[in-house]
Amino acid sequence: MENTRDTFYVTLRNRLAALNPARTMVVRGLVRPGVLVEENELATTFQPVNVFCLRWTGMRVDPAGALPLVTQVCEIRYASDGDADNGGMDRGRLLAAMDGELTAVVGQHPRYAVKTNYAGVSGGVAALAMGTNVFWGDLAFGAVTSTGERVERVAMVEVFSYQEAGEL
Repeated sequence: MENTRDTFYVTLRNRLAALNPARTMVVRGLVRPGVLVEENELATTFQPVNVFCLRWTGMRVDPAGALPLVTQVCEIRYASDGDADNGGMDRGRLLAAMDGELTAVVGQHPRYAVKTNYAGVSGGVAALAMGTNVFWGDLAFGAVTSTGERVERVAMVEVFSYQEAGEL
């Protein structure tokens, strides 16, 4: 399951970096493209804005067939406080721009990626392409909500993959 999650994350991150290189964040002193996976970060009370936060919320396995088909649900949370130069009055426009970016990177063809094992990638060790693909459906956008000066939205997408031998 982790290989599917990692592959989907890396695909979205790379597509966003190509679409909007200015959408970045600083995490532990490093500038990164504006996509993060909650379960991979240290727990904090900090709620990032103007970035996409992936949260895996559901999973089911269909054991029929040569390889089990795994369906995972990915929530993509994002928010904006608006631009300080505009007194935050542009927060709706900034959230709408993020809606467009998310639609573009998730909807970009191909809507699949080669499943890749990123475990142990460091110190010159390369990622390992696996034998199947990760593919995904359409985005389902939730309603915009407001908390104080912040507007936020959650979009959901189902991500599919075949569970390969030896994969947890």
